[in-house]
Amino acid sequence: MQISKDTLISEILKINPKSAEILMGYGMGCLGCPASQMESLEQAAMVHGIDLDTLLKELNQ
Repeated sequence: MQISKDTLISEILKINPKSAEILMGYGMGCLGCPASQMESLEQAAMVHGIDLDTLLKELNQ
């Protein structure tokens, strides 16, 4: 399954086993927070000031 900007953080963690490590490497340390579970990748990237296209490429490798 392809991860998109609209994919929820909770779904990403299920889709890609390496996603937690990747997201944390970008400074997203709140992966277990209830609010982040209902947040899209686009929303999370915006909050953390992360380039969405770069993050998407890495998550979809």
